[in-house]
Amino acid sequence: MLPEQKMDSMRFLYSKGVLSCSSDAPPITTFLESLPGSYTTTRTHENGTTLLFWERHLKRLSNSTRILLNSNPELIFKTNKKSPLLFSPFPVTALKWESRIRSLVSNSLSQVLPIALKERSKGEELAVTALVSGDIEKLKAMKNVGGGGDDDDKGVFQVLDLHLHIGSYIPPVFGIEESGAHLALVGHGRDLADAKYSDWVRLRKPLEKLRPPSVTELLLSNDGDRILEGCMTNFFVICQRDMSEAEGKYLDGYNNVYSVEVQTAPVSDGVLPGVIRELVIEVCHSKGIPVCEVAPSWEKHQLWEEAFVTNSLRVLQHVETIKVPQPWESLKSKCFEGISWIEKKFEQGPGIITKVIQKEIMERASTESHPLNESI
Repeated sequence: MLPEQKMDSMRFLYSKGVLSCSSDAPPITTFLESLPGSYTTTRTHENGTTLLFWERHLKRLSNSTRILLNSNPELIFKTNKKSPLLFSPFPVTALKWESRIRSLVSNSLSQVLPIALKERSKGEELAVTALVSGDIEKLKAMKNVGGGGDDDDKGVFQVLDLHLHIGSYIPPVFGIEESGAHLALVGHGRDLADAKYSDWVRLRKPLEKLRPPSVTELLLSNDGDRILEGCMTNFFVICQRDMSEAEGKYLDGYNNVYSVEVQTAPVSDGVLPGVIRELVIEVCHSKGIPVCEVAPSWEKHQLWEEAFVTNSLRVLQHVETIKVPQPWESLKSKCFEGISWIEKKFEQGPGIITKVIQKEIMERASTESHPLNESI
């Protein structure tokens, strides 16, 4: 499993105007399991001076919140199973909606960031998770929310709370020996993947019983062949391509036609539109690296030359091994011991295309990061 924060790390939780510190603040997984809602996670960069791709994360948080309110509001509001509340879709469409989410997050950041930065140890960054959750009691009291009036957006905003979790995090060093990811394909794709919501933390728990030893991330597929994503990451392969289709595709500064293409499943297949996923595709386009949004096929894994996973804490991590169950139906077993695995091994360390993409993303991190002194 990709470690999101140190188990004994410094932690802060700012919720409904109350700041909890250290032992009074839960670990990040416990926090996400305890509240419904949309969320986004990023971290500081450059020795705690900036937030990585902060504008993109605010946009993603706003989009996830809108999607859930319009399609699955029960994933925003915590309800009593014995007496569930009947929801109607919320007409959240105003352009100023994103600015309201931004205001919620900024107000909370200003309360906790100065304290967290002061407590941060040398060599550590801060993992920052902002979660938007609904207050069911406020919703019950506001009869007009969702009625289609001009003030619906304002009403919805009034029944939402912003919870902010901050913990220490030590980013892994890219490309060093034994720093690669070890993956195993163990489950089906998620529902409502176009929004990032906390209930997924609970829903993915049953997959843990299928995790083989030493595996650091679990992959998802609906058919055992086309790989969608990881439980906590987006998944990419660099695959050999048909050179008859490669005419005109050149690497900037070189005279060689690319013989490979980057592949990752499209959002339409049911994968999370991750912030770093979006950046990888942008980088490929800017560098002239062929990229195809198609789910990598395990049947063609012999053509895979490199692979990597992405998320907003580790950014980009090369893959060393991938395990796939044989047959796919054996995943009905109750534990990994009852499954036979086929393993794909990559050359030690990240490949040349992976290095090019990672280098460009980290260069963009410096230009797109948000200075923390603007959030305090």
